[in-house]
This record gives sequence, C-alpha cells and structure tokens, in this order.
Amino acid sequence: MTILLSILSGALFAAGVYLLLRRNLIRIVLGLIFIGHAANLLILLSDGLSKAAPPIIAQGRQVLEPPYADPLPQALILTAIVISFGVFAFFLVLIKRSYQVRGSDDIDQFRESGT
Repeated sequence: MTILLSILSGALFAAGVYLLLRRNLIRIVLGLIFIGHAANLLILLSDGLSKAAPPIIAQGRQVLEPPYADPLPQALILTAIVISFGVFAFFLVLIKRSYQVRGSDDIDQFRESGT
C-alpha cells in the first residue's frame, strides 16, 4: 500500500509540474492543487501507514496508551488543506477578474500587454 501511494504521490507531483508549465491560468491553478495534494500524501506517508488506534484518551484514563497513531501528520495535513483551499479560492477570484479585464487567461497575452 505504501508503494502504491508513493507512486501516486510522484504522479501527482509530475502532473502538477507539467500543468504549472502551461500558459493557461486555470491549468496553472490545477497544477498547484495537484502539487498540494501530493505534498499532503507525502506527509501522510512520512509517518508510515499503520493500523494503530486513534490518539484518543479513553474515558477514565489519564494518559494515552500505546499503540496509537501519531496525530502530528494528521494535524499538518488538515492545516495544509485549509490553507490550500483559501489559496485556491483566491486564485479563482484572481483568474475571474483577469478574464474580465483582458478577455483571456493566456499568460503570454499578459506579458505582451505589460499587465
């Protein structure tokens, strides 16, 4: 399972880089999204996949009893998901506005016009 997810992460990175090199703004944003998901998957894999118990202290206990899953990767991934959602929403608004002003989302036309 780890090997399959590693290959998936690499494929997402490759697709993201490929899309970042395009001239269309929508494809660039999709490339950023792919790279964000690949990074989240890589963080999840860095801890290792395990069937350990969730890190919840049982009722009537004072401490967490092993074996339990490390909660740090999940917290990092949740934070990254929220941040990437905000960035994605910002880029969508930016693309919509640039399309309204220029009538195109081609980056080369932006360079030629100097905006």
